[in-house]
Amino acid sequence: RKSMRPGEGATKTKTVHIAGNLSLSLSLSMSTARNPQHMLRLVMSCRKITAQVTNPATESIIAMASSSEQEFVPYYRAHINRFPRSHHFWDARIASRVGEKLGFRLKEIGVSDVQIDIGEELSRPLHYRKLVIPLFDSVKRTGVSVSGADELQF
Repeated sequence: RKSMRPGEGATKTKTVHIAGNLSLSLSLSMSTARNPQHMLRLVMSCRKITAQVTNPATESIIAMASSSEQEFVPYYRAHINRFPRSHHFWDARIASRVGEKLGFRLKEIGVSDVQIDIGEELSRPLHYRKLVIPLFDSVKRTGVSVSGADELQF
């Protein structure tokens, strides 16, 4: 077992000897309460919204949901040729459904806490902030805690 520094998890390594000179080394990373939480990031445009949850240690995406997924294609097609033309192809209802899908995917892989960058979310225009609050609420309804989302309420 490695010694732990603040903000690090413990890593347990086990070496298994196979026939002859072959050996297999297995490494298991155990998280601690000191580890930073997974980061929930939103990528928004007028055409789609994407929610990504990244691993704090590696910055790799562990779960993702987007309004460009197959489920939302009929809604998107219905709004393309609507008159008067709107440049926004997603709304609070679509954002809520994206958050619900992300929450279910996080529960599947065992993630129960995520954190948002409150500075980044507060720097967004007000009309975008109003649209993403249902996304955070639907992630919470699936049982995943969202740290920092309470500060966005109006």
